Amino acid sequence: MNLILHLSVPIKEARVALAPQIKQFFAFMKFSKYYLIAFFSFVIWGFFSLAVKPLHNYPSLDILFYRVFLCGIIMALISFVFRIRVLKENMAIFRNMPVDQQKRVTILTLSGGFLLTFNWFFFIYVMNHISVKAASFAYLVCPILTTVIAFFVLGEKLSKWQWLAVFMSVISCVLLSFNSIADVAYSMIVATSYALYLVSQRKNSGLDKFLVLTVQILFASLLLLPFYPSYSAALPTDATFYWLILLIAIVFTIVPLYMNLYALQGVTSSTMGIMLYINPLMNFAIALTYFHEQINQFQIIAYSLILVSIVVFNERFIFRRKSAVAG
Repeated sequence: MNLILHLSVPIKEARVALAPQIKQFFAFMKFSKYYLIAFFSFVIWGFFSLAVKPLHNYPSLDILFYRVFLCGIIMALISFVFRIRVLKENMAIFRNMPVDQQKRVTILTLSGGFLLTFNWFFFIYVMNHISVKAASFAYLVCPILTTVIAFFVLGEKLSKWQWLAVFMSVISCVLLSFNSIADVAYSMIVATSYALYLVSQRKNSGLDKFLVLTVQILFASLLLLPFYPSYSAALPTDATFYWLILLIAIVFTIVPLYMNLYALQGVTSSTMGIMLYINPLMNFAIALTYFHEQINQFQIIAYSLILVSIVVFNERFIFRRKSAVAG
């Protein structure tokens, strides 16, 4: 008995000594989970061109209409039929919220739906009526705007390395904007809308993320519905169109958007903003290797700078420094 008591003392001391390290390890693992979810959401979006390219003969607005409407139907079916228990629980949570919090959640959720609609509509407009280059450039401007907006609005602090990464991103965007000032202006509209969406949803907490996204998509559907009769083309008859729209709705809209909202619970808007660069980098690689598009020297230098800026911005996580746990 004395031997057991004698051994229990160093065991307790060891537990006390290891407690901070154990706590730090689990905190880091939790951060890693959100970080990886955010990372793979943008990887999924990086393959988006492979699904959209076969639909190049169809009007872009039709792709937008059917994408949003189908997403709304699928998400409503999931939320109101298969996740009815979650729906009832969240309705109870919402009713028990203070009035101010109810107003904040409502405003952030509906404004998120509006920002998504605004972003998708103007992205299609820029793609069709300005240039593909301007539409792609928006995804390069968006991370910078997200990081800066999050710094001023949410008070998210950036290290010197992260500010260096932002500066490198600005240089890369300047290189890509040579001789296309108009492209930059239109790209800013698209980029700002999604940057505001990310930052606003960082503050939108308290309810199930999938349910929030469902409400946003349904709200987006309601916003687009009045424009459908006047601006839609003839009803597509090819079954391939609907299969591709279904793929776009599920794999390239619902899944990555939900992953974005879920990841925002554990990583900052600034980190999410910089990780947006994964999308144009993958588009660049696919355009070069799969679609065999031509590139110039400015593009090579700019995209190389973007790749380096991602590493610099996330150096705490990549090299697993202790400060990464703080997110």
